[in-house]
Amino acid sequence: MDLGIRGRKALVCASSKGLGRGCAEALAGAGVDLVLNARGAEALAGTAAHIRERWGVAVAEVAADITTGAGRARVLAEAGGADILVTNAGGPPPGLWSDWGRDDFLAAFEANALTPIALMQALLPGMMARGWGRVVNITSKSVKAPIAALGLSNMARAGLTGFVAGTARQVAPHGVTINNLLPGTHATERSASLDRAGAAREGISAEEVAARHAATIPAGRYGTAEEFGAMCAFLCSAHAGFIVGQNILLDGGATNATL
Repeated sequence: MDLGIRGRKALVCASSKGLGRGCAEALAGAGVDLVLNARGAEALAGTAAHIRERWGVAVAEVAADITTGAGRARVLAEAGGADILVTNAGGPPPGLWSDWGRDDFLAAFEANALTPIALMQALLPGMMARGWGRVVNITSKSVKAPIAALGLSNMARAGLTGFVAGTARQVAPHGVTINNLLPGTHATERSASLDRAGAAREGISAEEVAARHAATIPAGRYGTAEEFGAMCAFLCSAHAGFIVGQNILLDGGATNATL
């Protein structure tokens, strides 16, 4: 399917690896020029070079911490005029409710709620003025069903979801859509780190944790960054203009809910 976005410009955050990279690859495959951001310069440069060579699109790279004001300023200076925004940031660490203090909650909210909100506030006016735009926020399946060990993430991502719910309806008349993608467990470094943490707690191997976890997913496996990216690219496409303010689960059926 031609997604109808060839020649558009996208900012994809945390895109040197994992789900962010999957989104960047899928958009590049649709002919979208990219501004890639991540904190690690070396991994980012490698991803940018690969995408340029494979897809032949323009790729700018900005190594910066998107969760800081200075980092956002550097990224936005390169990404001005972007038609597509994919927000993404690493999730907070797991733990118990009693482990965290005020600073932990503020850091989680800054990274996973206030940062994507700031990026939207910066780029939405231009999209609205041009009469077309797409925003996809990578959040978590915890928005639909909280994950006990990820209380910091539950809190921050629920806040972002509430903001998007209202804002998406305000910008839709201008040809701009905002939607959230809610990943379940995908084969990324984030999942591997959680598996290792579970292994340390239980005194078993990370492979055993992963196998046990995969067995609880109706699809019987972890997801891939490629299939996640394909859904992201569709939401950013010319065919998705009637999808507004939705929270779309990609979890292999793991969330047992009717709605």
